[in-house]
Amino acid sequence: MFTPVTSSSPKVCGRRHMFGVTIYAAEPLNADDAAHSLKAGYIIADDAPNTVADGLKVPLKELTWHFVSHFVSDIFTATEEEIIDAMKLAWKRMKIVIEPSCAAPLAAILKNPEVFRGKRVGVIITGGKVDLDTLPWI
Repeated sequence: MFTPVTSSSPKVCGRRHMFGVTIYAAEPLNADDAAHSLKAGYIIADDAPNTVADGLKVPLKELTWHFVSHFVSDIFTATEEEIIDAMKLAWKRMKIVIEPSCAAPLAAILKNPEVFRGKRVGVIITGGKVDLDTLPWI
């Protein structure tokens, strides 16, 4: 299961972990406080990241950290360009508009095919925070 690092996604995945599902998370390279925190073993907050993935700008908090530190196996990062390319791919192939925050996991999978090749991977994707007038590739 692949999720962006948000306040709600890891909680959803925590339940999947109980069933033996490996949980991965993704975040923008420009807002990678959760990745640094997971490696360090404690919260390393970034107060002012600059990223197209506005839903992932919030610094890592205690509740989210609890789920990340207990259930997430690894956190992958994606560049701004990779996130935008993943949004475009979802539009071109599936005709759905996904928000940049939820494009981060798709971008991370596309960036690291060797890690996921031959595996069944579920990705949490939403589009609730997309302003069609400000899509990053227009």
